[in-house]
Amino acid sequence: MPLSRRALAAAAVAALVLPLGACGSSDDVGGSTDASGKVEGDITFQTWNLRANFKPYFEGVIAEFEKQYPGTRVKWIDQPAEGYADKISADAAGGTLPDVVNVSPDLVAPLAQAGLALDLDKAAAKYRKEYLEGAWAGHRIPGMTGTYAFPWYLNTGPLFYNKSLFEEAGLDPDQPPRTYDELFADALRMAKESDGEVATLANVPTIEDFGRYGVPLMNKEGTAFTFNDPKGVELLTQYKELYDVKALDPQALTATPESSGKKFLTEAVAMNPGSALDLGNFKKQAPNLYRNIGITDQITSTGHVNMYVMGVMVNARTKRTPAAVAFAHYVTDAERQMSFAKQVAIFPSTAGSLDDPYFTEQDGTDETRVRVAAAKSLKNAVNYTPVQFSEQMKTELRNEVAKALQGKESPQEALDNAVKACGRLLAQQG
Repeated sequence: MPLSRRALAAAAVAALVLPLGACGSSDDVGGSTDASGKVEGDITFQTWNLRANFKPYFEGVIAEFEKQYPGTRVKWIDQPAEGYADKISADAAGGTLPDVVNVSPDLVAPLAQAGLALDLDKAAAKYRKEYLEGAWAGHRIPGMTGTYAFPWYLNTGPLFYNKSLFEEAGLDPDQPPRTYDELFADALRMAKESDGEVATLANVPTIEDFGRYGVPLMNKEGTAFTFNDPKGVELLTQYKELYDVKALDPQALTATPESSGKKFLTEAVAMNPGSALDLGNFKKQAPNLYRNIGITDQITSTGHVNMYVMGVMVNARTKRTPAAVAFAHYVTDAERQMSFAKQVAIFPSTAGSLDDPYFTEQDGTDETRVRVAAAKSLKNAVNYTPVQFSEQMKTELRNEVAKALQGKESPQEALDNAVKACGRLLAQQG
């Protein structure tokens, strides 16, 4: 089942906690990969639309860092939310890239390929064990060796399901599907028992679904997409079967997270991703649904759910490598991540943090119900979305999937066409 980056990120952090960056003293082509020297000197820490909501937090982190490392000074600059990716590109082209930059995997990829992101497997390998394995791997680039950002905050989302609809279909409301095979079997039964009135899903498969199904998405070199292989065709064929019997909502081809949420709210759909904010909405607008709500993990046939990860990158050409690496690590260490996670609905990427009672113990609130469920699944989660998979590529895949579901193309033809279109876009990136 699709769990869109947009839906999860919007629900959890709205537009408040998007990438952090730093701009500063890196206008030459020098820089050192040796982070073992004395931590000293000035670096600039630039954030994106964070000052209004988290000023005390970041000022505190900076003050603590400067106290721990006398002789350092971190200058914090906050930028507007709009155009952040464009700013990164302009800074990279102009030789003014920040010393420390918070990036998503898709933002770090071109920087790493241009030699502007420090390889932390070489410069900061001693810190690797402090982070979840899947999170540390989140900023690796296919076709390259190395890791190019410290993992920072994570996000994921459990699935909500309607226990009453499961029971009416003769399914065990306490045993929701966990794999795609189980999901497809339950969905077909629910459609049959409801005469097509109740769909199980409201969204078409995304690249994350292909990943969670076990489809190889790219070759090892990162030069070609491969999700049109037999297993990918198998997944899309299954979705076509669901669509034909209305086990997949007929409006799924044009669905948005908002429209899918409304379908679930009105009990026309049995399963949907969501957040604690949705639980509060159900309680007010659909008390019957709220009384029958179930929470389960994402559907996956690999044993690993999908995570969305943000990271903190060090500019490979910074003049202050020891200070930049130390600060990037400091911002993302367990203590700072845990503190930040209690201010906004995100999850720490540091090993052991998800065992904290804050992420394991219920207190009766809806927010905690979702937080505990999501945290449990994150310990061995992975980021399935290839770092090169752009928004344009997502649109190409969605369009071809729609053609397959409508019977305009076979699943094989649709995925072949999607791979070709995405390949052309990939070539343009290079």
